[in-house]
Amino acid sequence: MPSSASSRERGKKRFGNLEKRLGYEFSDYADVERALTHASVRKKADDRFHYERLEFLGDRVLGLAIADLLHRRFPEADEGELSLRLNALVRGKTLAAIADELHLHEFIRTGSDLKEITGKRMQSVRADVLEALIASIYLDGGLEAASAFINRFWVSRLDDEAAARRDSKTELQEWAHANRKGTPKYREVERSGPDHDPVFTVAVRIDGLPECVGSGRSKRTAEQAAARAMLMREGVRGGGEAAA
Repeated sequence: MPSSASSRERGKKRFGNLEKRLGYEFSDYADVERALTHASVRKKADDRFHYERLEFLGDRVLGLAIADLLHRRFPEADEGELSLRLNALVRGKTLAAIADELHLHEFIRTGSDLKEITGKRMQSVRADVLEALIASIYLDGGLEAASAFINRFWVSRLDDEAAARRDSKTELQEWAHANRKGTPKYREVERSGPDHDPVFTVAVRIDGLPECVGSGRSKRTAEQAAARAMLMREGVRGGGEAAA
């Protein structure tokens, strides 16, 4: 069996650059290696040697740390606003962006069927790995160490005012109901572009108001764009929104 000293030496050699980016040095590297291993990599001795269990734990640690940061930062905010801000900060898009800041793709081990883990298609993998990495910091150094890491990479995002808003479709529906205009209705106007990369154009209609249109790479994003356009036209919103 390899000595703990030699095992640590190998871990430091492999993950030393990552530790510098994280701002944290591990005392043990077993969980780090697991956190950076996708399920497509199978080890005969342990078929569960991948990040999924750590991801489960990291998700909870992240949620607690972010909730604590928000509770302290916005003492006057109600539960609804805090929830919207938290959801924006722990969503996959935000996690993947931070994973990209750390260049985690350079360290993630995947099977032959997952050679490419950069780009939007594998956004969820990078987000999941970041959560698993948070868990590995928590298990190695405790909640204080995990919270310090989270504070370092999330604190600049806490004051994003767009995160405090509901998504455009929800906001438009609430405004329409409050003004007794019924429920907004959406219809697809056009679909253009190739099948593998389509662009949708959608119109939204509310009783008594002209339609507004929006475009996006999916019907959902096009609907959000159309709803946002109507909110801005009607003076409900000045601009910007939390991503749907």
